[in-house]
Amino acid sequence: MNKYDSSRGRIKIQWTILIKNQRPFFGFLGKIQSFFREERQKQGKMKKRIRERGIIIGRHSTGPLNKITDVAGVKVGHCTIDTEDHKTGVTVILPCEDNMFANKLTAAAYVHNGFGKTTGIPQIAELGTLETPIALTNTLCVGKIQDALVGYMAERCRADNIPVRSVNAVVGECNDASLNKISDRCLGERELRAAIGSASADFEEGDVGAGKGTTCFGMKGGIGSASRRMTFGGETYTVGVLVQSNFGSTENFLLNGKAVGAEIKKKIEAAEKDEGSIMMVIATDLPVSDRQLARIIRRAGVGLARCGSYMGHGSGDIMIGFTTANRIPDGEGAFITVKQIRESLIDEAFEAVAEATEEAVLNSLAMADTVTGYKGRTRYCLTDLYFEDSPSEEHRQF
Repeated sequence: MNKYDSSRGRIKIQWTILIKNQRPFFGFLGKIQSFFREERQKQGKMKKRIRERGIIIGRHSTGPLNKITDVAGVKVGHCTIDTEDHKTGVTVILPCEDNMFANKLTAAAYVHNGFGKTTGIPQIAELGTLETPIALTNTLCVGKIQDALVGYMAERCRADNIPVRSVNAVVGECNDASLNKISDRCLGERELRAAIGSASADFEEGDVGAGKGTTCFGMKGGIGSASRRMTFGGETYTVGVLVQSNFGSTENFLLNGKAVGAEIKKKIEAAEKDEGSIMMVIATDLPVSDRQLARIIRRAGVGLARCGSYMGHGSGDIMIGFTTANRIPDGEGAFITVKQIRESLIDEAFEAVAEATEEAVLNSLAMADTVTGYKGRTRYCLTDLYFEDSPSEEHRQF
């Protein structure tokens, strides 16, 4: 039977009988994976974020959680579908507590390589504002999640007596068909609402939500996040990044500058080309214009390159950013006053975004478990493929 666990934003499946179309072999694989997870726990080999392994990316300090939610007001929620055939889900980034349709956020978007189906980007590029939460999901469920997000915003606006005639719902995607029977299109309004309802500051990473079925550098990818602190004019500001990682050629994988991809490729049969996708969501509280924000989020591509990606032909590399400063309220009046940093100081933000993106990708790999999905396909995690066999100091490069 299905049991929904609202505290984790996840739909868990508890099998009480062997359903007709379930093949016992895959259940056996799942038991093997559970056994190894339990053994790792007994031996103290729990999943660790990349920084907990002594791998320090860049020079900037992090926020308290080292996540996108270190930007005040931002929350993230997941809903995960985890069955034999379906390894997929929804992840939602909520930029603020109030109604953002009535009090829009300054925003920007950049398409580094456009093999993707993200919705909402043209209006962000034209108007420089964000008016809905950002949802991430799988490729074939974009339309269903967009429709559900429009419904959610319309409902919230009705409750606040705000008239709605047009909503620019932003939904990003990665193709998780390697582990998920994607053609079943099993996600919709219920899953979106569950993800929103579970949103919190200290959210899960790895094979969860929209990252449940993704593959990164031939290994199990997923959701990862990181943050950096910056100083402008004596004041401290934060930038945070969240990724849905589903990209990268195995042999090109770099771990903090160390070429470990060739070693990992020898251990796995399904070595990947640099294709797939990665969604990058960048949040900050730095007061910038939409033009400046567009410049900043493009530096997320530096973080990808540092991990070994060359943004291949088949990869959709999409960056969406917003700042919680410079809100754009609806209302009357001919002018709106905004604050922005001096252009000559912007390099600090460029560096911070590059560092946070690199670490977010590595966290998406480090926090994922090995997963067997549709048709028995398996994606092994970085922990099993590298960290378990690597001496504790070998992979550190400062």
